[in-house]
Amino acid sequence: MKDAARFHHVPVVKGPSDFQKAFDVPRETVEKLEIYAALLARWQKAVNLVSPATLSDVWHRHFADSAQLATLASAPKSWVDLGSGAGFPGLVIAIHLANHKNCVVHLIESNGRKCAFLAEVARQTGASVRIHEGRIEDIAKSGVIGAADVVSSRALAPLGRLLGLAKGFFDGGTSGLFLKGREALQEIDEAKAQWRFDHRTVPSRTNADGCIVEVRNLTSQGEISR
Repeated sequence: MKDAARFHHVPVVKGPSDFQKAFDVPRETVEKLEIYAALLARWQKAVNLVSPATLSDVWHRHFADSAQLATLASAPKSWVDLGSGAGFPGLVIAIHLANHKNCVVHLIESNGRKCAFLAEVARQTGASVRIHEGRIEDIAKSGVIGAADVVSSRALAPLGRLLGLAKGFFDGGTSGLFLKGREALQEIDEAKAQWRFDHRTVPSRTNADGCIVEVRNLTSQGEISR
């Protein structure tokens, strides 16, 4: 992955103006992210939401890193974010896509305190999200969400296990957008032992060693053999 990303320019997003320029979003979007950043700093004192070392770099490490996924999706109406944590990438995507009519982002998170944080950010920014507190497997089995246009995650699990978690939200038209680091190609190879899927890798705009793995047409090897 390092060789593939070596020639990819990674702009540093230092603050609101850099973000607005990098993603060509309206000022309203940036203002909502400023509210998000302030809440993150406040809640972090009581709830371990992100690594403290990344708080000073929130616009690049968290906001820009998350928002790049929205640029790869074409007019989604249903988006499922797995293991949302402090809202990366799902809640940032919901804010980024606020002007897209009828787009709902489902945030799945098992930690109740983090869900409370997500709800407060959504309340203050007006983000179109639905928060599901519980295990991903249980939410998938319940059928409360169903198949989505896009499924995303960041730093949740190796790709093989991640596809198992995501499968309950896939149908023939679903796209998976998964933020991965320098081991992405190895994870793809290992995942092929369990799954059959089409994929491409897109160099990350925020991490020279990272990429986005886009997955389509996901089927388990067991389903293929029957």
